[in-house]
Amino acid sequence: MVRATEIGDWQRFASPRQLMAYLGLVPREHSSGDRERRGSITKAGNTHCRHVLGQAAWAYRFQPKIGVALKARQRGQPPVVIAHAWKAQHRLHTCYQRLAFRRRPQIAVVAVARELVGFLWAVMRDVAPLVPLAA
Repeated sequence: MVRATEIGDWQRFASPRQLMAYLGLVPREHSSGDRERRGSITKAGNTHCRHVLGQAAWAYRFQPKIGVALKARQRGQPPVVIAHAWKAQHRLHTCYQRLAFRRRPQIAVVAVARELVGFLWAVMRDVAPLVPLAA
């Protein structure tokens, strides 16, 4: 809900990279000539959304599964949303496991949050809003 209210109209972002930049989840860059140097995330965007995404990304430490509560929440949802969600759960869990093995868990969580934004962008572009947004 936080992402929906903070971001508003998802259609204004032509690509997931634009949304990632809006949320401050892209790496800093100090480049000159042939030399490319990338640093930590920019943190230039919406801090509240970035915080919520980071908290959500910690959940991908665990193996994806469909429990009773999740099954109840999925009831009545469009099949395309459920398919996106299941694909996201597996991909983000794998991403976290792969990165946390090589790097600190905090860095892996930021990378997973960035991937999660890409999935959210895809779902919000594929599914028409159920309630028109107020102007």
